[in-house]
Amino acid sequence: MSQMRHWDLALLSILHKPQSHFKKKKIDVFRDRRVAMSDLVLYGYQEEVVQRALQGENIIVWLPTGAGKTRAAVFVAHKHLERTPGAKVVVLVNTVHLVDQHYSKEFHPALGHHYAVTAVSSDSDRKDFLGLVLRDKDVLVCTAQILLNALTSNEEAKHVELSDITLLVVDECHHTHKETVYNKIMRLYLEKKMRGDKRLPQVLGLTASPGSGGAKSLDKAVQYVLQICANLDCAIVCTKNCTEELNMKVPKPVKRFDIVEERQEDPFGDHVQWMMRQIHCFMQPPEDFIPREFGTQDYESNIVALQKRGVEECNRRLIRCAIHLREYNDALLINDTLLMEDALCSLKDFYRETTIIDDTDRFLVNLFQDNQAKLTTLARDLRFTNPKMEQLESTLRRHFSPSVESRGIVFSKTRKSTSCLHQWVLANDSLRSAGIKSAIITGSAGMTQQDRDKTIRNFRLGSVNLLIATSVAEEGLDIPQCNLVVRYGLLTNEIAQQQANRRARAQDSHYSLVAERGSREERREHLNTYLAGLTAKAVDKIHQMSPREFRANIDELQARAMLCNRMAEIQMMEKNGRYLSANVQLLCGNCLTAVAQGSDIQLLDNMHYVNVNPQFRRHYKKGSPVLLKKTFEDWEPGCRIKCNNGNCNKQWGYEIKFRKVALLPNVAIKDFALQTPSGRTTVKKWKDVPFTVEHFSFSEYCHQHLLDS
Repeated sequence: MSQMRHWDLALLSILHKPQSHFKKKKIDVFRDRRVAMSDLVLYGYQEEVVQRALQGENIIVWLPTGAGKTRAAVFVAHKHLERTPGAKVVVLVNTVHLVDQHYSKEFHPALGHHYAVTAVSSDSDRKDFLGLVLRDKDVLVCTAQILLNALTSNEEAKHVELSDITLLVVDECHHTHKETVYNKIMRLYLEKKMRGDKRLPQVLGLTASPGSGGAKSLDKAVQYVLQICANLDCAIVCTKNCTEELNMKVPKPVKRFDIVEERQEDPFGDHVQWMMRQIHCFMQPPEDFIPREFGTQDYESNIVALQKRGVEECNRRLIRCAIHLREYNDALLINDTLLMEDALCSLKDFYRETTIIDDTDRFLVNLFQDNQAKLTTLARDLRFTNPKMEQLESTLRRHFSPSVESRGIVFSKTRKSTSCLHQWVLANDSLRSAGIKSAIITGSAGMTQQDRDKTIRNFRLGSVNLLIATSVAEEGLDIPQCNLVVRYGLLTNEIAQQQANRRARAQDSHYSLVAERGSREERREHLNTYLAGLTAKAVDKIHQMSPREFRANIDELQARAMLCNRMAEIQMMEKNGRYLSANVQLLCGNCLTAVAQGSDIQLLDNMHYVNVNPQFRRHYKKGSPVLLKKTFEDWEPGCRIKCNNGNCNKQWGYEIKFRKVALLPNVAIKDFALQTPSGRTTVKKWKDVPFTVEHFSFSEYCHQHLLDS
């Protein structure tokens, strides 16, 4: 101990590991078995899974939620920094809130005493100088998008080469597939590898489950896991010799299905469906239109396609009826999961913003107004309450009481549902008397990092004992142990299920699914359990391959992926270049008035699609200011903008002020229709528009602004 450096001791203190563990190289008691390697201390199962990474191999570490994957990555990073001259470690995360968490709770406390560790997120201007930042630092934690922007940038201060990085840590690496940012970065890696470039970083992936891709057979699951390995150029490892220790450190909760019978009577839902049938009769759908069951995701897809068809056929009645039917379908989905009054509030909010342009709007608004009183009466009738809400109350009461210290998380689908459930808990005398003190936790779009940290701190201290969360808490967040996890109204894959399951990691913890008997949620839960087992079998089968067989599979999949990527790029270029941008008009998605040309749109910071034509301002009026819960270095939000054609008032987006000089309308393409030389169409995302969008140049904008003035 006396030979240890001062920062080693500080490191141990930060990691909360007993110093006595340094006295022996190994402790063979499972309950406390840890292996001390230099300055960081790992459990035996952690040391087992990082051995190949310590030898310089590209490895995916597969450990369950709560088992300390990030701590294992810190250990590998520490060894890499010690052994590699000029080492540069980049830690990638897929959400903004994980940047600060990994930096402040793991990498900086453990490595910051001896190495230069920093974090760069989207609200920092340092993202525009990432090349300079990386040259000056040893360890960088950032979102994958920031690194991708730097890898593809031509600006010297911003540009980063993969050869500048010696170790690339990819958190939640199961997202490395299809068109995700992770996969785009790894394609750049594979392109260099295919060209024979040896100056590539070592890759360390971290995941709670690689997933099966929804495969139903073992062979297909093997192919899916192999593809993830190929995308990351990694082998996958999990603990084999220390499973008993792992299970003691991260115990599996008791699983329970809290199933309710189908609602016997639902007059509120029945009346909403009657109103939907009135709209169907009024809109006169095409003869080949076959509606799906009301109140389902299939019906929503059905009606979205109908809206798109209305745009293509210049049929405003079809468009508007489809939009309103989607809102009624949302109300049915809310009614199925939450309170009837929550569903009614959703409709009220929609019609509060609806304006009347023609007879179609007049019919739709009158239909709601004429039935609002009836809906209100039905929503307040306590004889027809949602049995799933009653079961959720019973499940919570079973685990909470004033005399028992409990911690729980309820996972729900949307920010809206978490808000409704939180209000329900606050208003429920029975839950309050059980000592339940709830709070909401959501993603960065609805919550600041400061508020999220405060909520988790309160949860740890006990002033909050029930978190009502969206899927953000299923992945990555440093949430303390709890003894109850409830999944409510969720349809997710097996990865999310496994992540939620291991959030209940206190002793004698419970995992509950609250769902209707025979529902999609219940069926999906059983399927996810099967798929999780299939994934484990797939990984085991991969481990049975010889190194030569595994490498041959990876090489073939990488070559095929590169070929498919080139073909996709060609197709995308052809699609985006199908029309000259000046030959495409943007029409208001509501009144269908032409308001802009495709050539007016430019892409700012690979994020904002802005209209740079000053004439566009005469087509919109300003609304309320946009209030974001965080600030950005180079831009700030202004007011919402909406169509000023008569009573249209269609929301288009909001103004942003860029570098305190340029006031630019930031518009969402989903709020517009496109008039092309071949006819009208709609797209959901800017990447799908059939013309090329130029990149915004601040200097050119300022020059043009001076000429115009």
